[in-house]
Amino acid sequence: MIKERNTLTRNYFKASSLSLFVLLCIPLIGFSQHPKFDKLEQLYDQGHYSLVYRKSLRLMDNPEYDFSKLPLYYKSISSLQLVQNEFWRKRRPNTLASSFEQLMKIKKDAKGKKILLSHATEIRELKISLDTWLADLKRQKREQEVSTIKGLMNSFFQDLDVEFTTNEVLVDFIWTGSEAEKRKGIIQFADDFLGVPYVFGGNDPSGFDCSGYTAFVFNKFNIPIPRRAVEQYEAIKKIDEYDAHMGDFVFFSNGGEVNHVGILVNKPKGEKAMLHASSSKGIQIISIEQSTYWKSRIIGYGSFLR
Repeated sequence: MIKERNTLTRNYFKASSLSLFVLLCIPLIGFSQHPKFDKLEQLYDQGHYSLVYRKSLRLMDNPEYDFSKLPLYYKSISSLQLVQNEFWRKRRPNTLASSFEQLMKIKKDAKGKKILLSHATEIRELKISLDTWLADLKRQKREQEVSTIKGLMNSFFQDLDVEFTTNEVLVDFIWTGSEAEKRKGIIQFADDFLGVPYVFGGNDPSGFDCSGYTAFVFNKFNIPIPRRAVEQYEAIKKIDEYDAHMGDFVFFSNGGEVNHVGILVNKPKGEKAMLHASSSKGIQIISIEQSTYWKSRIIGYGSFLR
């Protein structure tokens, strides 16, 4: 009889402990990241926007994920990346407006605000990408489209601290003297080509690849440099990451030889950012430090100005 009571007691405490454990874990489950959401974030950071778009739609169709607005968030921001492709946009003419409408709903929702705060890097990069697209449309004199997109962007991005432009860097650039002025001039010139499409082997304003862009910009300032990224890396004066800033170069690799190069636009000792020829976006400005894709591939910095 005593043995039976002891067994019942142990079972009672086991059950109580399990119930307490479940109750304690409920809040953690609510706030933890889901593996499928982690995958969306990873794919988006790598630029796989079509895949993010499709996966987000599938998650939104599954009631199991109704507890979070993250699928809607990723569907919206991946749509705004994809809609910059004219062919994609023509097949889905309402996507631009509907994506911004969905983001506005997220912005006005309490949980949605937390998503935007915790994904500020993605929002900032999205703003840069859309600004680059606008610059391209302006170059094509498509004023009506520019006006429509600007209106949608202003409604969503106002009150969000996501600005990052070359103008911001130039205004705050505190160095003076001939070297500083030369660096400013180079960046201002390079910035004029935002939105120019990527063309493999391209080295003029009709289309650039990464090293064609850097060579073109520097040749305009009577600084002849090699044509290929790997040759630029071999010829350049290597500098420390800490000292690399506006007008210096940053080089990347996927594990083999140098295969990408960009022109830094950040202030001395500031957050690393670059102008570069993206194979999917053309000439654009991005934050390097806020992109795990680019940051993990850096192999070095150099300068043709020192």
